Amino acid sequence: MSVSSETSKSSVSSVTKYFKVPFWAQILAGLVLGVLLGWLARSQDISWLVTTLEKVGDTFIGLLKLAVAPLVFFAILVSITNLRKVNNAARLASRTLLWFMITSLIAVAIGLVIGLVTNPGAGTGLTPADGAKPENTGSWIDFLTGIVPTDVITPFTELNVLQIVFMAAVAGIAALQLGEKAQPILNLSESILELLQKALWWVIRLAPLGTVGLIGNAIATYGWDLIGKYATFTADIYVGCAIVLFVVYPVLLATVAKASPVQFFKGAWPAIQLAFVSRSSVGTMPLTQKVTERLGVPKEYASFAVPFGATTKMDGCAAIYPAIAAIFVAQIFDIQLGIGDYLLIAFVSVVGSAATAGLTGATVMLTLTLSTLGLPMEGVGLLLAIDPILDMMRTATNVAGQVVAPLIVSAREGILDRDKFNSVASTPVDAEEPKPVAVAA
Repeated sequence: MSVSSETSKSSVSSVTKYFKVPFWAQILAGLVLGVLLGWLARSQDISWLVTTLEKVGDTFIGLLKLAVAPLVFFAILVSITNLRKVNNAARLASRTLLWFMITSLIAVAIGLVIGLVTNPGAGTGLTPADGAKPENTGSWIDFLTGIVPTDVITPFTELNVLQIVFMAAVAGIAALQLGEKAQPILNLSESILELLQKALWWVIRLAPLGTVGLIGNAIATYGWDLIGKYATFTADIYVGCAIVLFVVYPVLLATVAKASPVQFFKGAWPAIQLAFVSRSSVGTMPLTQKVTERLGVPKEYASFAVPFGATTKMDGCAAIYPAIAAIFVAQIFDIQLGIGDYLLIAFVSVVGSAATAGLTGATVMLTLTLSTLGLPMEGVGLLLAIDPILDMMRTATNVAGQVVAPLIVSAREGILDRDKFNSVASTPVDAEEPKPVAVAA
């Protein structure tokens, strides 16, 4: 009886394991199904299907955003206090920031070159009249004064991530100064962070469904005609991000970190694909940290570098995109940009990237760039419709960069676990996933 039971359990387990669909395959299936449903809804004018796709996508993004404020606060707080466990913490923090800046400069340079070569605003048929001023715009005054909150509640209710980061940083530094007296607060913060990450992991598992809704709604709402109008601009963003993701990062890993790009993609791909679907660096952060640790970056350092990167490291949204978008808007409004303007774009990309704050979309960063250059804000309205399609590739690039920078710093500082990095498998990270329940046919 016992032997038979064990044999039966083993058989069911084997069958379950065999038929378990990999997470990347679920995402791909969701992508294909979303495109098909979106095309069907648009071509047949099925209003209820459009509404359903929109609700599914909005619900998924809403669930991600629900955890953003507390996740950012406790992740930053805990990450800063975790630096006390790391040797040369100040050196690691400064080197991390340095590599964030270096890769941002490379990314914005690539964006500028692509924009100048392809002239994305030419031949679109768009005119200044097609644009509209955004309700909210960014400026350097708003950026600098907006860092400090007027109260502790509003940043959480209005989801002002930059102010949340400021409060978390202050709390973390204060906890370091208090030492043992702050330990109970730190223990509570670590527990809350684990709880949030666990809950967010359940949301992440819904990503295939979210993919169906987000992609389907984009196709049903905008169709292929809109993409055709912005064909050059869309291609520029995707090509620019692809160059950074598949050329720049691998070259830096191979030459600076002396690490295999193939191993990097094996380990980091689950986070990159989730970023592509969710369009949220912060929403992807728990998975980004997990893959970073799996690639051999020490946990104590990764717990600082990844949350820091999720709110400030934006090569796609804050470097490539505003560079090409600024050239696009200038061409639509027939405004000539000079060398000084291109240098300003690079400056804004490196210094102002925190304004994107890891949320979906890069409108704030674009308005900051346009206002600095003196370009019409109506240019933002020209790009809002196409933004969801662009944001997928931008966010995937952001998250990849958030893994690359800690890898480079760890390698150069001699703290990267090379054995762990070299043995990483090309399988989804499932340490936190619930075990599959065997169901007999």
